[in-house]
Amino acid sequence: MRHDNLYDFVIIGGGISSCVFVSSHIKNGFSGSIAIIENGRSLGGRSSTRKSFKNKGWQFNHGSPNFNICNNNNDHLLRAFIQELLDSKIIESDASDLIELYKNPLFDSKIESDFHKGSNYISSTSMSELSQNIISSHDLRNQVDYFFQTLIVKLDFENNQWILISKNGYKFKTKFLVCSSNLLLHKRSLDILKINQIPLRKAIPLNKNKKIDRIISLLNEQDYIKRLTFMIYTKPDYSYKDNYKKRFRNFLLNNSLEDKFKFERVIFQKQKNNKLGIVIHIKNKQFITEYIQSKNKERLKEKLVDNFNTLFYKSKYINKLMNYQDISSMIWRASQPTGLAIPEYLQVCENHNIAFCGDWFDLEGFGRIEGAILSALKLSYKINSIT
Repeated sequence: MRHDNLYDFVIIGGGISSCVFVSSHIKNGFSGSIAIIENGRSLGGRSSTRKSFKNKGWQFNHGSPNFNICNNNNDHLLRAFIQELLDSKIIESDASDLIELYKNPLFDSKIESDFHKGSNYISSTSMSELSQNIISSHDLRNQVDYFFQTLIVKLDFENNQWILISKNGYKFKTKFLVCSSNLLLHKRSLDILKINQIPLRKAIPLNKNKKIDRIISLLNEQDYIKRLTFMIYTKPDYSYKDNYKKRFRNFLLNNSLEDKFKFERVIFQKQKNNKLGIVIHIKNKQFITEYIQSKNKERLKEKLVDNFNTLFYKSKYINKLMNYQDISSMIWRASQPTGLAIPEYLQVCENHNIAFCGDWFDLEGFGRIEGAILSALKLSYKINSIT
């Protein structure tokens, strides 16, 4: 950690795009200092891993449990990057069961899931460790410092240098700023951070940088799919009905079943102690709002288990959940972008030494890990040519 808090690069956000950018930038020859600032407890963003303090020994990939790559445009950067991860055994092909659930199997159409097109991969370890392993594969000289549970709430640009202030008053200085999170550019920051002006807009006033004006304007037209996940810690005697042995098992619900049960998908995750964890993903706005506002969340968790048992009633794979050790939840603030995507040409604003990456750009894989990876790879080469 640098004592003067001055870095050559500061990256806001510790998700997949941030980690890919840092790794690629170092691989391309960058030898300076880097700080990654992340509000969560670890790397990964929406692809992170929950290691429970309360329930020791449990580890849930409670965001994206895997990721898929289509690469329909045969991008050579993306193709080479995925092959590098495979060769180094950081990732492996995902051969997990993918089971689609229909209200009426005879008449319902096939589920079109953006998360399972193309080639599917899983981390050889956990999703948070995937992000760390991506960086560690090239950060051989320990150029990167990490600041977790650190929320940036204010930005200033003075004397061709960025100054970042965290919620707890910690100050960072950097020659070049990269935002992989778009929170500080988006109007939702006003409510989340309890401030009266978008931080990037306050740092760079209107008409000072046409690219920044454009990206802020477009980004505030972008929508988000909010999600809520529940993690069920089962009892040691809970198991599948059949003899399934792989780490993960995915169940997707079609629209009719999702409307009825509120579940988007259910993912079973075998733990190192062979216990069977269950992650339920929900994007139903009504249920999420009800849960956030509820003063009796335990009642809603009981309703969740009732829905689970009704959904898998008569299933040839899944046993009834009679009792469980615990249920925890995660309300995702870093939600999946949808609708308007940001043009790629806005990634770099040279006049103010700031750049952006993430799945919110208009690239193949928009809203998915593929888009996050691709934007980071492209950005690392763009920046390499100007710094």
